[in-house]
Amino acid sequence: MPDVRLVNVTKKFGKVVAVDHVSLHIRDKEYFSLLGPSGCGKTTLLRLIAGLIKPDEGEICIGDRLVNNVPPEDRDIGFVFQTFALFPHMNCWENVIYGPKVKGFDMQNAERIGHEVLEMVKLHERLDTFPNELSGGMMQRIAVARALAAGARLLLLDEPLGHLDAKVRNELRYEIRRMAKDLELTAIHVTHDQSEAMAISDRIAVMKKDKVLQVGTPQELYMKTQSIFVANFIGGANFLEGYIAEAKGETATIKLRGGLKIQAINKGINTGERVVLAVKPETFTITKGKKKEKNAVSGIIERVAFEGTNIRYEVRLENEDLIVVVTPSMACQWFNIGEKVTVSFQPENAHLFAYPEVGLREEIAVE
Repeated sequence: MPDVRLVNVTKKFGKVVAVDHVSLHIRDKEYFSLLGPSGCGKTTLLRLIAGLIKPDEGEICIGDRLVNNVPPEDRDIGFVFQTFALFPHMNCWENVIYGPKVKGFDMQNAERIGHEVLEMVKLHERLDTFPNELSGGMMQRIAVARALAAGARLLLLDEPLGHLDAKVRNELRYEIRRMAKDLELTAIHVTHDQSEAMAISDRIAVMKKDKVLQVGTPQELYMKTQSIFVANFIGGANFLEGYIAEAKGETATIKLRGGLKIQAINKGINTGERVVLAVKPETFTITKGKKKEKNAVSGIIERVAFEGTNIRYEVRLENEDLIVVVTPSMACQWFNIGEKVTVSFQPENAHLFAYPEVGLREEIAVE
């Protein structure tokens, strides 16, 4: 199975830069996701890999072959679209074996492959059914089966679950990953859904405005965030603004608005510099009343939302900053609106960044 390499790939549409000097290595048999907000360039990147458009600069290699000028039909890829893209006048069986027939497979072999992939997507009993008689989830499984039947070594999925309802989407994402892994395919999955990417990916590339900001496993992106945007886009974060009041070794004392002081792990930011501290909602500990402990700040509960497995609190801190704290709904203690609480976190659970030149609001904007 192939790995995929992109080296300084750039694509422009007129004066609009869609992809700007992107370099990536998707490993053999890896389930890899391109994640980012709408318009960041992830679908353009997928279409470049597929050969549907050509790069203006850079190189694209599939396996050991440079494919910049290789047509899509010779790249051994399967492409699954968001809109299913099934032939409406063909039944499921005809849709699935279309690829093998066009490629000139022996009919006996093509039929064997067709039966195998329909069994794999659990729709063999619907082979005589037409697309308009299927649910959205079934249509997408047929679309995946059609891509697999054509002998794809590389599976490209462009927002394949975007038109499905939440329950079907959650189930089908694991099915698609299972099929890719069972067949030992290399898969590249485009999505703007953070939870989808985190749940099924071996690694993820987070994109913003035509660039790749960070590549890593779901755990690395969540726990070892390298930018303010990624901290916000992957799971959300609270941002506390201040400046370094004191820096000693790997520890920094940060002075927030209102004179509050907290500590965080420092990575080379100097005393006096303006900073942003990113703290995930679930890393806070929340207790009743006012307490004195490390990184503890008093506040008042302004809103409470029950979200099933979690409870979401909005807490107005004593310096007027508003933060979100998430705790398990099975926790022993719940808090009510208007209740005085103390929130705290461990220094190692926060990410410290230099204040962005464009401002915090612009830095975390998704468009």
